[in-house]
Amino acid sequence: MLEKYDVIVVGAGAAGMMSAIEAGKRGRKVLLVDHSKKIGEKIRISGGGRCNFTNTHTHPSKFISSNPKFVISALNQYTQNDFINLVKKHNIKFHEKKLGQLFCDESAQQIIDMLILECKKANVILKIDTKITNIDKQNNKYFLTVGLEKYLSESLIIATGGLSIPKIGATKFGYDIAKKFNLKIVETLPALVPLTFSEKILAICKELTGLSVEAAVSFKKILFQEGMLFTHRGLSGPSILQISSYWKLGQGIKINLSPKLDVSKFLNDRKSSKPKEDINFIISEILPKRLAKIICIENNVNGNICELSNKLLNHLSNSINAWSINPIGSEGYRTAEVTLGGIDTDEISSKTMMSKKHHGLFFIGEVVDVTGHLGGYNFQWAWSSGYVAGHHA
Repeated sequence: MLEKYDVIVVGAGAAGMMSAIEAGKRGRKVLLVDHSKKIGEKIRISGGGRCNFTNTHTHPSKFISSNPKFVISALNQYTQNDFINLVKKHNIKFHEKKLGQLFCDESAQQIIDMLILECKKANVILKIDTKITNIDKQNNKYFLTVGLEKYLSESLIIATGGLSIPKIGATKFGYDIAKKFNLKIVETLPALVPLTFSEKILAICKELTGLSVEAAVSFKKILFQEGMLFTHRGLSGPSILQISSYWKLGQGIKINLSPKLDVSKFLNDRKSSKPKEDINFIISEILPKRLAKIICIENNVNGNICELSNKLLNHLSNSINAWSINPIGSEGYRTAEVTLGGIDTDEISSKTMMSKKHHGLFFIGEVVDVTGHLGGYNFQWAWSSGYVAGHHA
């Protein structure tokens, strides 16, 4: 049996649903297929269940790609304000948490329901729990095999996401399709992911599990200043997740545990003004008590500040303002929010998201070599790239 469509979209996540909606609005006969029984799982679990659906500060500089200019066209064609207007149209209440991050007041499920409703209005045919066993191209048409059924379409949109969080259905399907059609792939790595450390640093992290501090974390010239969290597995929190997208294995990162204070100057001033004050007490004015205690122990400092040499105080201040450590790895795709790398942007038109080698074949969302910073940027890339493909498929 052969079912014919104008457009087939593979992957019913954020990008896939968006492209199906836009193609359907143009009067195209659209089939949206997904291998999972539940669609939009990454939307559902995002933002602590409230979905950080976009960011008001969306700009090309917030994205990582081998070609940094690739995102410009899609982001201009469908902006964060366009998606915000869609959310408002569906009367979904939302709020800005910080740094332009927008979240649903109630539940991420509202975004999924909104997209499903828009799909219905655009007459998109949705098939879930549908596993595609083969994709072929003949006479500029795409043939998809699902069991004994075959689907035919003029345009095929691959929106199958990356490798992050396999427990909710992430697979390498999109990359396999790209390889089949001889498209280059930029090496993939886990991104926006907690970092892991050697036993010595891990012991400190375990002792401080659950403690969060404002920290500036840097790798080479890249710096993020947000919350940092000590966990029993290593370091996490927004600043660490952000730097993980840039960090390279075998190299170190620097952490400023008190970014708003020059600790060296502070300690020298205190040595002059209150020489009899206990060093542990002084450090606990700057940092949480548990962290202050460990830093004093690690630097072998105790007693009154007047008893400590300037060299020792300088070493102590450096361990707070410029703590240099070498991660040994990350927690991997299991907990990574996104996948770095993907289908090489040289293979795709930035204006249409269509393959330059294969007419009618589109790749969108996380499967492409575009990775946003933490804070709603990856969803905006899904909406923008999905919109563009839907308008050209």
